[in-house]
Amino acid sequence: MGKILEARWHGRGGMGAVTAGELLAKAAIREGKYAQSFPNFGTERRGAPVMAFLRISDELIRIRTNIYNPDIVVVLDPTLFKIVDVTSGLKDGGVIIINSAKSSEYFEKELGSKYRIATVNATKIARESIGLPITNTTMIGAFMKVTDAVGNASMDEELKERFGKRADGNMVAMRRAYDETVVKE
Repeated sequence: MGKILEARWHGRGGMGAVTAGELLAKAAIREGKYAQSFPNFGTERRGAPVMAFLRISDELIRIRTNIYNPDIVVVLDPTLFKIVDVTSGLKDGGVIIINSAKSSEYFEKELGSKYRIATVNATKIARESIGLPITNTTMIGAFMKVTDAVGNASMDEELKERFGKRADGNMVAMRRAYDETVVKE
């Protein structure tokens, strides 16, 4: 069986972690890949911590469980570090993508050096590009920089289908995040 890319998204209700996973899965399927995306809710309310899971593969995905040992963790809200162990199960050498104005070096001091760390100020980009601090499409751009899981054309199509007239701002946010994400190797 081929390599399955497994990612866990951490956010808060209303931030779009679930939507980000769904959009990436649909873009991967559009490219002829196999994908799964599904949420894991605690208390189902706006602002509560949520997780979303994403698998992408070139081959059929037979596993149907939560993701316990992800290759990538995406953190939409850095305040979650205080209440959730976002690194739980992350593979050694795995990547943490963090929405923060702080540097990768700052997080390396906090988390250690057994992970690759990528940072992007997704909140700032989202406010400037779409007028709202909702960072899901911005963090998709950071995810795309760290992986080669999906391409721009298929992601653009998914954003157009999902957001209609608001797609342009989301595409700008996604591309800016791709360009502005700093990956510490």
